[in-house]
Amino acid sequence: MAVHDAMDILNGRWKISIIASLCFNTLRFTDLLREVEGISGKMLSRELKNLEENQLVTRTVLNTQPITVEYELTEYGHTLKEVIESLAKWGHNHRKKITGKL
Repeated sequence: MAVHDAMDILNGRWKISIIASLCFNTLRFTDLLREVEGISGKMLSRELKNLEENQLVTRTVLNTQPITVEYELTEYGHTLKEVIESLAKWGHNHRKKITGKL
């Protein structure tokens, strides 16, 4: 059940990429749009809301003109950093095995 629970939270095409982008930086919405290649604004908004509901991401509205919204991983969200790093390492090794290149 534990793997099922984790996959239920991290399912979909974008969540892991969003979390990986936020592992090292606090980012604005537009920065995340650029960072997560191929995601639409509507989908990014939906995924961020879901990650926020699951207490993995916090949304901060700054009192600037125009209003700036920043996203960052919560302390709980940072517990996924090791998982993301392991996935990245596995992906790197898999690509090398399959293609013979990096």
